[in-house]
Amino acid sequence: MGTLLYGNPGIVITFDDRALMHLQIVISTKLRRRESFIFTWTDSADNGSGRSAIWLDPTSTLYFRYFGSQAPSINREWIEALMLSANSAGGLVFVTEPEPSSPVAVKFRR
Repeated sequence: MGTLLYGNPGIVITFDDRALMHLQIVISTKLRRRESFIFTWTDSADNGSGRSAIWLDPTSTLYFRYFGSQAPSINREWIEALMLSANSAGGLVFVTEPEPSSPVAVKFRR
């Protein structure tokens, strides 16, 4: 499980590494464009099964921490679905991964 730390001292939000990588791409794209937005997700049963939301803007302190050492492949359809949501009036809502129509392997260099 990867974690997204938000703010200082930091709210810890957990996602699996694959989901976190897709979120990082979308969030980074929005913030690089200096766009502010709300990010909403459904909490796990361990956290009460409710919904949570945070406000993200270019001054937000974010830290993406991955459990695994390998970057996952990227599902272009998932990026597009998340980006479409992020660009809506309701902001970025985390959705589960759709089936890819054509997988694209993207490797990130350090």
